[in-house]
Amino acid sequence: MPLLTKGVICYLLAMSLAAYICYGRDKHLAKAHKWRIPEKVLLLLSFLGGAAGAVAAMHVFHHKTRHWYFHAVGILGLLWQIGLLVWLFIKCNGGIVS
Repeated sequence: MPLLTKGVICYLLAMSLAAYICYGRDKHLAKAHKWRIPEKVLLLLSFLGGAAGAVAAMHVFHHKTRHWYFHAVGILGLLWQIGLLVWLFIKCNGGIVS
């Protein structure tokens, strides 16, 4: 597997972990009625590489599930992130069927 592909996978995994942790932390802060993580931070984490972690956290923590735009950003993020991985796989492996 090429270094670029490994780097992209590591980036997406790190962003997903960060998004998951932030969503969980924000839910904890919401229950404690404390200062929260801004929604734009959660949305950016989701869209800029952490969609898998954000979508998983939304369901595990039942957090931000009533806001349509969190679902929309999660879906759009997943689409471009999966698309990038598929493109890298095809590009680096000489096509789907070699």
